[in-house]
Amino acid sequence: MPLEIIRNDITKVSADAIVNTANPMVAVGYGVDSAIYEAAGKDELLAERAKIGVMRPGEIAETPAFNLDAKYIIHAVGPAWQGGRNGEIDTVAECYKKSLERAKELDCESIAFPLLAAGTYGFPKDVALQTAVSEISRFLFNNDMTVYLVVYDKEAFEVSGKAFSDIREFISEGEIKKREMRFESYLKNRVSSGRVSFESEPMFSSSQKKKESMEDFLSEYLPDEEADLGEENVPDEAIDLGEENVPDEELGLRTEKLRGLEADFSVGNMRDTLNFDILAGGSDYFGMEEKASVANTADIADIDDIIRRREETFQEFLFRLIDRKGLEDKVVYKKANIDRKHFSKIRSNVDYNPSKRTALALAIALELNLDETKDLLLRAGIALSKSNTFDLIMEYCINHNIKDIYEINCILFKYNQPTLGA
Repeated sequence: MPLEIIRNDITKVSADAIVNTANPMVAVGYGVDSAIYEAAGKDELLAERAKIGVMRPGEIAETPAFNLDAKYIIHAVGPAWQGGRNGEIDTVAECYKKSLERAKELDCESIAFPLLAAGTYGFPKDVALQTAVSEISRFLFNNDMTVYLVVYDKEAFEVSGKAFSDIREFISEGEIKKREMRFESYLKNRVSSGRVSFESEPMFSSSQKKKESMEDFLSEYLPDEEADLGEENVPDEAIDLGEENVPDEELGLRTEKLRGLEADFSVGNMRDTLNFDILAGGSDYFGMEEKASVANTADIADIDDIIRRREETFQEFLFRLIDRKGLEDKVVYKKANIDRKHFSKIRSNVDYNPSKRTALALAIALELNLDETKDLLLRAGIALSKSNTFDLIMEYCINHNIKDIYEINCILFKYNQPTLGA
């Protein structure tokens, strides 16, 4: 995907260019600067850095990458945070912009950034993140390049804002719903197996709505006539399965069939062997082969008719939506954080089967509402679940009209979820 937020040590990332939060003086600084010097080869890198000389905040310059898995190190000098009153945000934005443009001039296909100025220079993490994502996304809209925003650890990624607190609450509600669904599924399985006791009541936590009784709970899932599993509601003739309730002529037929089956079984008649349990139960399967051949022919005709009347595939529906909205391909794949080659693959393959992350990225790019999103996903055999944190966050973002793919990815990353795009 064009912009990917990853948790890693930037000295271990493979990219054409690695950006360093450089010391303005010809000296090894702290944090990322120190780590890059150590990994690249301190003496060699410092000698190259000396050729550049003193740098001012907002300036960038490149050197060879030496022992890093990269071609270049782009040194960017950020400002110290002074409350945002002295143009610090604009200066950091210039560092991103100039680094990206320089990487483009150097024919780089990929570049990795730390969160500039968020360490020694004291930038608030949320301000540093917003600035990074804003400048990178602006560049990517008109350029093709893979950009990694590298975060060293979870503590380095502290963001704030109403969306995060609201999502936390939304996920908490989802957890309650998930426990309810699991418990309901458990009870239904117990009922179907006959192991449920009507003497007990479901155990809900204090945050869940407690049912008045087991019978009330079951009535939501079972038809009225099945709610009571006692024998008083079962037809008399079905209670006793013993042979004394089987008509004599039927019992004789069973005996005759079983005797014949014993002889067939001895010579390995597989058809009767497979039907042994059915025959023992008294079902008449004589002539079944002829019936099956007729039924199979009818079934095939029905299936052919169903296939002819199938709905649009994911790919067909997607591009009809794009046409209906009058959007250009470039706008869609840029807004979806999908690279051009992958989008071309989607357009050329009517049977394209997307991942959930890609399908949702395209739904965000098209600004679909929740029902439209579910419709698009369903055509790829994908559903959103109330028991999945990733799905809950996506449902929240769609319902709250959060349309920026990069903002959504920051939220997903915050909650340790995979980000959108391809």
